[in-house]
Amino acid sequence: MNIKRIVTEDELKEAFAIRKEVFIDEQGTPDDEEYDAFDNLEADCTHILIYQDGKAVGTGRIRTVEGTGKLERICIREPFRKGGVGRHIIQELEDIASEQGLSRVKLHGQTHAEGFYHKLGYVSEPEIFYEAGIPHKLMKKELKG
Repeated sequence: MNIKRIVTEDELKEAFAIRKEVFIDEQGTPDDEEYDAFDNLEADCTHILIYQDGKAVGTGRIRTVEGTGKLERICIREPFRKGGVGRHIIQELEDIASEQGLSRVKLHGQTHAEGFYHKLGYVSEPEIFYEAGIPHKLMKKELKG
């Protein structure tokens, strides 16, 4: 596996293609809810891609919200979901947070993935909320020095 921080428009388009496949086509998220003001190279966030055998298979991004790293738009193409790709995406986003001097991260995790995030040290808030009609929980983690 190879992880790349996105720096070109072509790389960003690869990330968008994965997000379209997973969030829009597979999960039914409306286009206007999937893409936002942080979906460009000038935005105050960092997008990443993960490659397996030269093919872009997963993506995510991180931005700082009120002093906390917020992990967002994490998704993996369906055939690659069981091979550790998600763990590598989360680790890279946490590494970026640490490089930026952040000591905590959070994310809005889909409830079906809650166990995955727990294994990576995330703690769930009890309340369920909905984004694009999908149940989520706020999950947080303190990063080690």
